[in-house]
Amino acid sequence: MVEAGNQAPAFTLPDQDGDEVSLAKLAGRPVVLYFYPKADTPGCTTQACSVRDHSDAYAAHEAVVLGVSPDPVEKVKAFHAKHHMNFTLLADADHAVADQYGTWVETSRNGRTDMGNARATFVIAPDGTIAHVFPKVSPMTHDDIVLAALSSM
Repeated sequence: MVEAGNQAPAFTLPDQDGDEVSLAKLAGRPVVLYFYPKADTPGCTTQACSVRDHSDAYAAHEAVVLGVSPDPVEKVKAFHAKHHMNFTLLADADHAVADQYGTWVETSRNGRTDMGNARATFVIAPDGTIAHVFPKVSPMTHDDIVLAALSSM
């Protein structure tokens, strides 16, 4: 997993509408980049809806929030629409960006192992360096932790 103090790995991914989003184009603003396992599952929905509901707090820090899952654009789009998201979700279907950030890991559930996104969040400073890393984020406390980190920048 990339560490605080390192330059954030560059990426370009399609958003929920299929439009390309590049980290480079967000230079000069803080970016909250969070990885989640799968669109429209209970924990991922809790986390995304909480980010949606705290949008004013993120805006107060001029932060751009990007949620990243290994789902294809169509699934990300449906999740975004169903829950009336007011921030950008990105489709990392080949998990290339998750690989770069070190969040593509072996997971275990009900005795079965597979590969998938670890739930992790990176706060990227306006200069493009990783300011904070939260490797095991709880959907219930995600916003409190991330907003506190943004306040400390």
